[in-house]
Amino acid sequence: MNIKVTMDSACDLPRELLERYGIGVLPMTIVHGDKAYKDGAGFTPDELFGIVEKGGACTTTAINTSEYEEYFAACLRGCDAVIHINLSGEISSCHQNAVIAAEGKPVYAIDSRSLSSGSGILAVEAAEAAENGAGAEEIARRLGELSGSVETSFVIDTLKYLHRGGRCSGLAALGANILKLKPCIEMTDGKMNVGRKYRGNIDTVILQYVKDKLAGRRDIDCRRIFMTHTLGVAEETLARVRETILECGPFEAIYDTPAGCTISNHSGPGTLGVLYIGTRRFAC
Repeated sequence: MNIKVTMDSACDLPRELLERYGIGVLPMTIVHGDKAYKDGAGFTPDELFGIVEKGGACTTTAINTSEYEEYFAACLRGCDAVIHINLSGEISSCHQNAVIAAEGKPVYAIDSRSLSSGSGILAVEAAEAAENGAGAEEIARRLGELSGSVETSFVIDTLKYLHRGGRCSGLAALGANILKLKPCIEMTDGKMNVGRKYRGNIDTVILQYVKDKLAGRRDIDCRRIFMTHTLGVAEETLARVRETILECGPFEAIYDTPAGCTISNHSGPGTLGVLYIGTRRFAC
């Protein structure tokens, strides 16, 4: 059975994995004024941050049903079934639209219950399962079970972008700015929640956050881990994050993944997260 794995651009997978597994990407749309740009094509996070810092605004729009129908039809001309990974249905209508577009077709729309590389991890798992001969229904079932084991979190330098996107109250953002807090945003049951609140320089905070998430853990799938970040995280900090990850566990592959425009527009510059499968079934 020839199975094509696809995902929305908000899943933030590096090109090396997209090419290795032949994973297809359907871009979301970034809107600035009367102009619309496709995420990853002709518009960059650097341009996005430049607009916002000058007082402008960008918004993201969900992929509509017609776009999904057209995309799935094109994919099915070259395969028997499609496994499509969406970012959490709790924070975007993309998944609902994909489900509608998939009706009556050999297309399985999967709610990752996550975002960014947390969703991308499921796409890689699906592609590997397909390579190993699993059928589409079996893969969809596996992903449904595995989605609850993906741990997705980020430490945020500023709540400005979450507030502007309606993900954070003005009072919370004001309080965090006054106290110079750097909150950890965690995905729980498909929703974004605030975890530990750090204080201090963002580079120092990032390293403490990574240690908090990984140190002493024996229930993490060590085959791969993603350090996904927006612009504004220093190269030196990224190198130290990699070192810290290796100090915490025998990870086989560490992927340094820049976030695309969709995730960057909500998290802002200086954001970093470590994303992985945390389950005792894959203990290090």
